[in-house]
Amino acid sequence: MPAPENSVRRSLLIASAVLLSTALTAPVALAAPKPSTSPSATPPAKMSSVGGARLGQPGTQVNLAGGVPVLPKDVSARSWIVADAESGEVLAAHNAHWRLAPASTLKMLFADTLLPKWPRTTEHKVEPSDLAGIGAGSSMVGIKEDETYTVHDLWLGVFLRSGNDAVHVLSAMNGGVKNTVAEMNEHAEELQALDTYVVSPDGYDAGEQVSSAYDLTLIARSGLQKKDFREYSSTVTAKFPGETKKNKKGKKVRGSFEIRNTNRLLAGDSDVPVYQGIAGVKNGNTTNAGATFTGVAERDGKVLLVTVMNPEKDGSNEVYKETARLFDWGFKAAGKVEPVGELVPPRSAAPAGAQPGPSASPGEAGGAGTGAGAAGAGSKAVASAATGSGTDGMGVALGITGGVLVLLAGGAFLVNRRWPLPDLVRRRSRP
Repeated sequence: MPAPENSVRRSLLIASAVLLSTALTAPVALAAPKPSTSPSATPPAKMSSVGGARLGQPGTQVNLAGGVPVLPKDVSARSWIVADAESGEVLAAHNAHWRLAPASTLKMLFADTLLPKWPRTTEHKVEPSDLAGIGAGSSMVGIKEDETYTVHDLWLGVFLRSGNDAVHVLSAMNGGVKNTVAEMNEHAEELQALDTYVVSPDGYDAGEQVSSAYDLTLIARSGLQKKDFREYSSTVTAKFPGETKKNKKGKKVRGSFEIRNTNRLLAGDSDVPVYQGIAGVKNGNTTNAGATFTGVAERDGKVLLVTVMNPEKDGSNEVYKETARLFDWGFKAAGKVEPVGELVPPRSAAPAGAQPGPSASPGEAGGAGTGAGAAGAGSKAVASAATGSGTDGMGVALGITGGVLVLLAGGAFLVNRRWPLPDLVRRRSRP
């Protein structure tokens, strides 16, 4: 049975628009409680309803009907979400607004906040103070004191190796960790990622640091508007500058070493194949958070975002396996299932005079990149291509442009929006 027409969808959204606007301005939406870290913890009975009232309810939310595939049964994550990256429709979710420790998926917010600040050719010589305060056991890319790195090098370290050392160097360039955290929290509020509260810019476990599957998906969608974000999050392997040493002739030389993306759906592993159409985004794993992952993939012109937080099943790659199952379901269900909510646009994208809320028109948040008005409406997604040749390992990446259509109805702004994704960069090499 096909899903109802868009006009019916808009009518269904009218009733929830006022509730959504209220939820966005309620003090509880801005609260930052301690992360839920106990395996036996249960989600709150009421959570934020940003994006739709059903998204604030605990448990699985999906509109099953004739022709809609059944959700996979072997998904053990405490929280997850499947959304259309272009339309913003949430196809299904499970405890979408449960505030949990985010681990290194929080680096997506770090990147979305700081990427526009420097050209990639900007150079920085690392001082000892730049590397101060890195948590014990942190993932590191291998940055050395007194060595010079380009911003491009540092972002590769952030995305591929989830390097907390690279995060701290970039934070130092940005006026320090404290200033960077403040900017990240400000940007999260602008994105209406109101479940998110940043304490450490690298996602390292910290008291009261929280996010949610909904927010991480929202943040990823914003980041994917930026060309550099798309490139870095989809790069499989790259060369990273090494330490300067003297060779046998006494001459100082600086070599390099290969770094590989720790996103298993992008780079593959012994028990996880590369996912067809995968294009990023970011993984994470800490003691409090467990495994977390946000991914974006394209298939047959449809682009989906999936976030999975803390699977209960054992296995180092379980988060990727559950993500792949949800992607598979989403691609089968797209166009058949009635959405249970939506990914809201940034606050600044709202039309002048409109109340803040989930129904404003989309636009680019956080600086440089391809904005919503940069290309004409009607751009279409380009299908991902097969493996090509090259050495830098760039994977499929996404570009988000396109026009928007804003409708005023029932005293609230409703949006029939699409963010076309035409910039699918071809794979130049694969593992």
